[in-house]
Amino acid sequence: MKIFRLRRKEAPWEVVENKFVDPSPTYYGDEELDLDEISKTDIKGTYVFDLKAGYAGIQDLQKAVTFSRQQLLREASRRGYNVLTVESWQLTIFQRAKQRRVEVRYCGRPARCVGDAPSAQTPPFIGILYA
Repeated sequence: MKIFRLRRKEAPWEVVENKFVDPSPTYYGDEELDLDEISKTDIKGTYVFDLKAGYAGIQDLQKAVTFSRQQLLREASRRGYNVLTVESWQLTIFQRAKQRRVEVRYCGRPARCVGDAPSAQTPPFIGILYA
């Protein structure tokens, strides 16, 4: 009679690479924004992606960061905001045996822009993925 089943030990996830962008303004002086309200707090989201065997490299990482930004904007819109005035993100690649996983932590300061929100932008400093 077995009371306890022992789980086979799983190998831990190892950090392969970590890239991040400190909080930076999304819009600058030459781009006029008529802001009605700016949130007092940042919103944050953590998104995890399992990479398949056909891992396409930097393009997949760029898609993961861009998707994370879109999800954070969706959360901001649920709260009544339509732009992010300050954004930051961190991308961490984990590996366990032949498996790879990407974790993106995205943070932004939401605001409500009067009228139409500016067209979609790319995440700030996305080019560091190529460094």
